[in-house]
Amino acid sequence: MRAFDVSGLDPKDCVSVTPEINFEAEQVQNFARQHCKGESEVEKSVSLYYAVRDLIKYDPYGIDLSIDGLKASKAIQIESGWCVSKAILLAALLRSEGIPAALGFADVKNHLSTQKLREAMGTDIFMWHGYTSIWLDGAWVKATPAFNIELCEKFRILPLEFNGREDSIYHPYDKDGREHMEYLRYRGEYRSTPLEEMRIDFEKYYPKLGALIEGADFANEAADEN
Repeated sequence: MRAFDVSGLDPKDCVSVTPEINFEAEQVQNFARQHCKGESEVEKSVSLYYAVRDLIKYDPYGIDLSIDGLKASKAIQIESGWCVSKAILLAALLRSEGIPAALGFADVKNHLSTQKLREAMGTDIFMWHGYTSIWLDGAWVKATPAFNIELCEKFRILPLEFNGREDSIYHPYDKDGREHMEYLRYRGEYRSTPLEEMRIDFEKYYPKLGALIEGADFANEAADEN
């Protein structure tokens, strides 16, 4: 994979409300007030990162490629989300504090998914993996709030830490030296979700996904298999 490019986005274009980055919603405002700590933008970003990472549980079966399904307020309401909806929530919280935030996407090869998820996806390649890109101290910094700490422990993967100064992206190996996550393709960073492009790819490459995810419990699968 080519190196992560520096985003060409203007920070001034990454502070407003969008249909899914709905930081004007009461749920988002309340969450920000409760969990945003510190004085500097770095401190605020770090506190919000950990709140989204650990208080919103990761659920890859919660994929919903609709505006309502991706809204930041929805993730707070149901207390769970997949990588894209959690990245959207973090972006919304940051924008609510006046910190520019964008949505980044990459295709990754996940070596440590569960058997049921692999059957649902039909592959171990996850297209349009989402992360958040944050404008801090004059540079874009990547943050990946997807996997909550309890899930990392069940999978024996290293939790992603974030200090507001260095990119926080998936580790290539887990705690036992097994392959974990491999970045295959960088898709770029956007001020809002490129939803139509995502829908086309998901319909083409994951045709069985919707039929197999009903009633699935990713956290329990991870515990059982690991």
